[in-house]
Amino acid sequence: MTRTRRLILASSSPRRLELLRAMGLDVEQITSSAVEISEGEPAPLAMENARRKAVSVSAAVPGALALGADTVVILDGTIFGKPRDEADAARMLGILQGRGHDVVTGVCLARGQAADTRYERTAVRFASMSEREILAYIATGDPMDKAGAYGIQGMTRMYVEGIRGSYDNVMGLPTALVRRMLLDAGYEWI
Repeated sequence: MTRTRRLILASSSPRRLELLRAMGLDVEQITSSAVEISEGEPAPLAMENARRKAVSVSAAVPGALALGADTVVILDGTIFGKPRDEADAARMLGILQGRGHDVVTGVCLARGQAADTRYERTAVRFASMSEREILAYIATGDPMDKAGAYGIQGMTRMYVEGIRGSYDNVMGLPTALVRRMLLDAGYEWI
């Protein structure tokens, strides 16, 4: 990929934007209109959704480098995306609590149809949560836009007993991987 100074986050996620800005990046944000898939193996599914987002935004802004990402939570082969409603959030949290699971984020950098797509996996161990704690968390509204119905940076941080891998990945964007991908693409910001 050729050098560019224009980087666009193909997502409406405030967490991803915050992580990119914390890296010192001057980044724009455009929400992708790409249709996401919901079936398949976790890593290929997350990478394909990330690719769709990045390519759609890159096509709309010629010459720009677009960054797409997609995060899923996996437990016993089941993929947990964003909850449909509060009952779905309670179901997900009820299954995840007291157990370990994986968080996979697919990341894609695209310019036009050229795309570099990779993924990161992080293991997370949740403490047990009472039904009252689950309902109190859901009442905050926080789980509704997050894979697996929780955000590690929010109230549920007190239930995370440990992680193995990238903390930022659990937030939705593995910054060390993004750095490597940007450098491989010839993007310089420092």
